[in-house]
Amino acid sequence: MKSRCFMMGLGATILLSACASPGLEHADPNTLTVVERGGLPAPETAEGQTGERPYLIGPFDKLHLAVFAIPELAAMEVQVDSSGRVSIPLVGIIHVAGLTPLQMEEQVKDGLRGRYLRDPQVAVNLVEAVSQVVTVTGEVKNPGTFPVVGRMTLLQSIALAKGQTDIADLRQVVIFRTVQNTKYAALYDVRAIMAGRYSDPEIYASDFVIVGNSRARQIFKDVISSAPLWITPLVVALGRK
Repeated sequence: MKSRCFMMGLGATILLSACASPGLEHADPNTLTVVERGGLPAPETAEGQTGERPYLIGPFDKLHLAVFAIPELAAMEVQVDSSGRVSIPLVGIIHVAGLTPLQMEEQVKDGLRGRYLRDPQVAVNLVEAVSQVVTVTGEVKNPGTFPVVGRMTLLQSIALAKGQTDIADLRQVVIFRTVQNTKYAALYDVRAIMAGRYSDPEIYASDFVIVGNSRARQIFKDVISSAPLWITPLVVALGRK
């Protein structure tokens, strides 16, 4: 009975805040569920990964390409198109979405090897990340989108946004994430993370972080007083997208 009352109250709150919060505009109050786990599930592309997460090239990313001994390719900037491809002189069109910069280097080498150079020396570096980014907003000093290169945590994402403002409530930081077509929202107490009460959660590309004093936290307003956020975050499944 208690769980049912909780869900009814939470569902009513979703309706009030749906127009203001990312991921809530299509939330169905009848499908809301509390996730019984210590944090958000990882995206399917990251499940099972260990060690450092490599950056995967995506549409509209900008890359710097350098091929030694070929003047027209000595220093050029290329942008991935919407279908995940780039066009490179002497090489042609190659599909690079989902590759790491090192894997793209090998693709370029294969296109040049034998025809132009015996042993091509190629370097590809990320200039501007568009596809693999996290959005950090709310009460932070420099809200915006930031590239997710390697492993990133919630505290690091807030630091990228130049930290919280003076009026930010660090007890109420929300992360939105979609995993296997299910939308999730998780409420964290950053003060508890800083105190070492639980681990600093990982951030993934396409996450949306809202720091303190935001209307997005209204989805949790009926349970904030009773939820032990200083022990574990509160995770809610918002339904299928």
